[in-house]
Amino acid sequence: MEISDHHRPGWLPGRNWLTFFLLNIIMMWVTHAIALFAHEYSHSFTAWLLGWKTNPFALNYGQLTLSNVLAQFDIDENVNYKPIFATGHGQQAGLVALAGLLIGNLLLTYPLSLLGFKFSKKNTSRVLTLFFYWLCVTSVGNLIDYVPVRTFAYSGDMHTVCKGFNCSPWFILICLGIPFVMILMHFVFNYAPQALYRLFPDSKGMRLAMIILTSLAMFGFYGAAGWGSKDPVSHYMSVVSVSLFVPLTIIAGLLFDYKFQKDSSLHHN
Repeated sequence: MEISDHHRPGWLPGRNWLTFFLLNIIMMWVTHAIALFAHEYSHSFTAWLLGWKTNPFALNYGQLTLSNVLAQFDIDENVNYKPIFATGHGQQAGLVALAGLLIGNLLLTYPLSLLGFKFSKKNTSRVLTLFFYWLCVTSVGNLIDYVPVRTFAYSGDMHTVCKGFNCSPWFILICLGIPFVMILMHFVFNYAPQALYRLFPDSKGMRLAMIILTSLAMFGFYGAAGWGSKDPVSHYMSVVSVSLFVPLTIIAGLLFDYKFQKDSSLHHN
């Protein structure tokens, strides 16, 4: 006798699993692009406001390649920092470099993901909840792939910030690393278990799949941003992120999912 999807045990795949994976892939791609463009346009608009660009919409969009379409690897803010430093405006260069992270992701996409999740709970839309869940993943991912992962990089945003403000990367690591780790812990221990149980209350299998996808995205993709870096600190941080934090967060996700499910059952009883 065929088991209908409605009565199918939570660990077994049903006909809606294809939709589940397709929808998540689309959401991951869309929200990654939103977080990235918010980041790059924050750089660009800050440079424009400070007088270092004539057109804030003029990003470097890169070539029409598969990697650029899927992950926007070639897109950047299209800001020339050399004349900013050459004219003695290093702090302005530092502000432009810092704007992508602070304005684009910390002040725009991350709060939007939290507010959107809260709204979607009232709206009872699971698709909307899934969208804002992945926006939160990509926003937090954009924070940690700069601090701490690429704080000590020899080039890029954090290097420009340190050069512009004439400060040590350790200063950046402490000032931004502490709040970013707190945001990450809130996501792993509070936001994610709550969101996944709301999205898939009757499917342990889908929650497990989401935990794995989230860990791979957060620590296997964003956490791997420094893997090919020339500086050893960024490289080893990415190695630790991929080899250690991916499996650890999967285990932690399972434990917190079990705890959240148990607490919810007790609450309903």
